[in-house]
Amino acid sequence: QVQLVESGGGSVQAGGSLRLSCAASGNIYSRNCMGWFRQAPGKEREAVAGISSGGSNKYYAGSVKGRFTISQDNAKNTVYLQMNSLKPEDTAMYFCAARTCGVNWAQPTHYNYWGQGTQVTVSS
Repeated sequence: QVQLVESGGGSVQAGGSLRLSCAASGNIYSRNCMGWFRQAPGKEREAVAGISSGGSNKYYAGSVKGRFTISQDNAKNTVYLQMNSLKPEDTAMYFCAARTCGVNWAQPTHYNYWGQGTQVTVSS
């Protein structure tokens, strides 16, 4: 059973930075592609960033491109989301997830495993 555990969320002021981490049980990153999603109260879950199993291909939602960076460390079984220049509209619960590679990275239904989420709150 794959388990994903996110950490690194918190409260920051607009313009600040946070780095989220997602630790996986077992070496899943060599066989799966990872993604970060977020969900604000009353809104649908939306894709934030995705990465290929080798880390060579990275994908971003337009709203975070240039501000967020996804990366992974296969040796540590951890995927990261570096978030800079945070805005109040980035406030949400952030989730990491694992999918079979080769499918649309931004579609939540393509993901088989999900973490429990970590809250990010950005104040103005």
